[in-house]
Amino acid sequence: MNQQLIVMTPKELSRYETIRRLIKKEINGTVAALQIGLSVRRVKRLKARIVKQGPAGLAHQSRGRPGNRKLDESKVKEIERIIRKKYSDFGPTFASEKLLENHGIEINKETTRQIMIGANLWQSRLKKKQRQFRKWRQRKERYGEMEQFDGCYHKWFENRGDNCCALASIDDATGKLTSLEFTSWEGVKNCMSFWKNYVSEKGKPLSIYLDRHSTCKQNQRSVFDDEKQLTQFQRVMQEELGIKIIHARSPQAKGRVERLFDTLQDRLVKEFRLAGISTIEEANKFVKRTFMPKFNSKFSVAPAKKGDLHKPLTAHEKQNLDKIFSIKNYRVVNNDFTIKFNGIWHQLEKDQPTLVRQKETVCIEERLSGQMLITLRDKILSYRALPERPKRTKTSVIALSRNNTAWRPPANHPWRKNLILNTAKN
Repeated sequence: MNQQLIVMTPKELSRYETIRRLIKKEINGTVAALQIGLSVRRVKRLKARIVKQGPAGLAHQSRGRPGNRKLDESKVKEIERIIRKKYSDFGPTFASEKLLENHGIEINKETTRQIMIGANLWQSRLKKKQRQFRKWRQRKERYGEMEQFDGCYHKWFENRGDNCCALASIDDATGKLTSLEFTSWEGVKNCMSFWKNYVSEKGKPLSIYLDRHSTCKQNQRSVFDDEKQLTQFQRVMQEELGIKIIHARSPQAKGRVERLFDTLQDRLVKEFRLAGISTIEEANKFVKRTFMPKFNSKFSVAPAKKGDLHKPLTAHEKQNLDKIFSIKNYRVVNNDFTIKFNGIWHQLEKDQPTLVRQKETVCIEERLSGQMLITLRDKILSYRALPERPKRTKTSVIALSRNNTAWRPPANHPWRKNLILNTAKN
């Protein structure tokens, strides 16, 4: 019996899990629409397609086909040639007008702008800095719709212990302190550990509102506004888990979590003093068992609408949670099948679970537990660390594999017979 192979993106897989819960009547259509980010009418259509076609109903009908409005490549090259020859110093708007007026080519000014940018004939200009204007923003309507997240360095133990950083998340709709952990510093591994514990316990919020710390956003000027340049934290949240990341442009924008730390610096420091707490381990146990329940009963409010919008982890996400919350880097395999990472040379072993060729790009995963894995095509490669840089030697090995491929056909093999016949004819 032939089985149909269904290729689904992580986004479609997450949608399928939500629609499946809707079909089982675990949630209603309104909650499903908010979790997916579509209208209720669109969710009804997806539900009907899944009931009729199964998981394949989520696949877009235009997948693999070029867009109906996409310009032909030859036409794009012709427009680029005309602009480069006659209108190289024109602005995109003026150039589009002249293309229509003198050449009969009707093209949108924004499309012209993209063509000129691609041809290095135009540079996008930075928007003028406007005067700051702030207004009060209403809370989100449901629990789990948005979490505000930040870290704060402070003398949490006063003079009884070292300074440390508090990582906290607060729900925007309810003002509930959803998680609080103390760490040595606000690094990527500590932030990943924080959110790994969060999603394991509560599920995935729809969005996270945070600042522009280098852990959460690329701050180099060259890639500042490039949405494709993601930090390790953004990759995990957006690409792996489908959680929307919102960056605040000022401390006032995420004022709820900023005011939370004002309250914690006043109250929690005194609570630690009364309890005689002076270490991070003691603090984390105290806030989870004692402080957070008291804090939420006093300061949290009822949401505008009932319902929990946290999306549960899929079976695939639960199984690969350690892999998802890992720091991933990529390296190229050298000709002698060595890899250099963090100043240390690593030698790939001869026997591997998959074929490894020279100049192939492998993924290096640094797990939160401290374990380092080298993977290729979702297979874990075996390796060993070298005490020093390997010496250059000529090698005839072109690939590493599981089985020994040095096999020669016997004398009576058809390949050899054909070779003998061809030799005799010549």
